Order: sequence, then structure tokens, then C-alpha cells
Amino acid sequence: MVQDFDPFALRISGDFGIRWYGLSYMAGFICAYFIISWLAKRQRAGMSLQMVGDFITYGAIGTLAGGRLGYVLFYGPDLFLKFKSTFPYWGVLAVNEGGMASHGGILGVVVASLLFARKYSVNSLYLLDLVAVVGPVGIFFGRIANFINGELVGRPCDPAYPLAVKFPQDIMNWPAQDFAKLNELTPVVEKIGVSSDQWLGLLEKFRFEVGAREQIYSIMNQVITSIQDGNAAAKEAIAPLLTPRYPSQLFAALGEGLFLFLVLFFIWRKPRKPGFIAACGILLYAVVRVVDEHYRMPDAHIGYQWLDLTRGQWLSIGMFALGLILMFVWTRASSLKISGWSKGHSIRLNRK
Repeated sequence: MVQDFDPFALRISGDFGIRWYGLSYMAGFICAYFIISWLAKRQRAGMSLQMVGDFITYGAIGTLAGGRLGYVLFYGPDLFLKFKSTFPYWGVLAVNEGGMASHGGILGVVVASLLFARKYSVNSLYLLDLVAVVGPVGIFFGRIANFINGELVGRPCDPAYPLAVKFPQDIMNWPAQDFAKLNELTPVVEKIGVSSDQWLGLLEKFRFEVGAREQIYSIMNQVITSIQDGNAAAKEAIAPLLTPRYPSQLFAALGEGLFLFLVLFFIWRKPRKPGFIAACGILLYAVVRVVDEHYRMPDAHIGYQWLDLTRGQWLSIGMFALGLILMFVWTRASSLKISGWSKGHSIRLNRK
């Protein structure tokens, strides 16, 4: 299967429009609002609908800011020193360069929860429990958007694997990783109106002329866009050239998203001490992420690290260790249990 989904849910003009990635964030926050509202009412936690709305706003800002800063800190620190004369001017703000990091998003929403707890005098650990439950819902939608965008692709797999996917976006890495393979794109670019002589001539000038490099990248982008717009001839021509990969984004959507939500939601059916659900979420996410990363390609500029593990796996291992410590501390605190959603116990949660 050649992945040919258009990243735009509604393309208005050129690169301007409504993207599935943006809609995934919106869907996650909307679902979080309704789930938290239901839980807070069921558990009689003393949070009004207005407070829930404010909490979602805090969480959204924390997720976006933390996710971006997390990527820059963990995967691209050079972006701190990258400036240019066009918008958004600073590499940290250029979200199209690298995107977001889920570990950073988690840290960001934790900070947002602590700030909200301080302002509204709500138990901070209870807020982290709520985040642990609804966070995987946002991850579920986000990973599906990653699949649609053809990013965070999976590792190569056997072509006979029934779920194997080929991503046209792979060709954007060829100039740096396998330049000779660009010659094989000749019959593909012809399907979008670029002659073989023009294409091969540009390839000869690639190393010496900036203009030629820019044209080559522009043509490759046109190939991808053309396939997304339904150019069956280009799709058929490029299929044999692409590497079959695991649909790692969908694995992550099911593991880090749906599976975590169902497990944590089920665990919270009974009364638990504040922080217990959050600690479970940290531990489970770390384990699932380590497994998911076995199917996902590491960032090209980082590659594999010690013991052939990825940066994401090492961050998750550290996260797991932190989760064990927090589980030990929070479950031994002398605090009342929070009623489970299947019970009607009334517990007023004051900030501690």
C-alpha cells in the first residue's frame, strides 16, 4: 500500500488550509473536556464546568509549549541558535522543523496542572490523574495524524507483511541518504510533467548549484502532492522504489492511545489515592513507548544510541524509573482515596 492521504482536511490555497494534524489536537482537547467533566461530576470533585474549561485551556498551552520545547531540548538543541529573516524567525518557533515531542508535552501538561492547582486550590495529584486518563485520547488522534502526514515512519519490514505501508515522503531523505536513487525517480517525475532530460540535468548540478537543489526538492514535493491529489500514474510508478514499512504510527495510536486510556479508565473504576492513576500512566506509557519504538525509525540526525536503543526509548526508561519512585511516594501518602467513577462516594478534593 502506498500511503496517499492528503494532510489537509480542507485545502484553501497552496499550503494554506485546515490540516488533519490541527484537527487531531482539537479532537483530543474536546474529548478531554467531556471526559473530565463526566469524571469530576461522577466523583464529586468540586470542579465546575467553567473550571474544567479553564483546565483544558491550561493543558492545551502546556501540551503545545512543552511538546515543542521538548523536541528542541531532546532532539534538536541546535534550533535554539537558528535564526532567519522570515517568519517565524527563530528555530524554536518553527514547528515545521522537527515538530513536537510527546515526552515534552507530558512535562508541559504537568507544569500546567500544578499552576492550575495553585490558582484554583484543587488537589494537584487529582489533576495529574485526570491528565493521565485523557492524555492517551489526544495521543490516539495525534498518532493517526502522524500517519496521514507520513511522518515518524516505521522501520523497514518484509514486503509480504500484510500491514506494510510505503510512504512517498521517504524520497525527501534520498538526497542526503542515497543520492544515486534519485535517478530512479525519472519515470515518476515524468508523470507530473518534468522531462527526463530536465530531471537528470538538475541532478548533475545538485552539488554545485543552489538553484538546482531547490528545484529538485520542489519537484519532489510536487510528486508527493500529486500522489495525494490522486495522480494514479505517479503512484504506480513510485511504488516499486519505496521501502515497505511498519505502520508504526497506527501501532502507537493503539498502544500509547487507546490501550492506555482503556486500562487507566478501568483501573479508576474503584477508589484510588491521589496520584495512583498518574503513576500508573507514567509506568504504562514508558513500557508501551519502548515497545512501539522497536517499530519506528529513529530521528535521522540522531539514529540509534547505546545498546541500539533510540532516544525515545532511553527517555522512556528514565520515565519508567521516575514512575516507580512516584508510585512509591504517592501511594504511601496519608491522603484520602478519590472515589472511583463506578461509585457514588462524595469526596471534596482540596489542594494539599
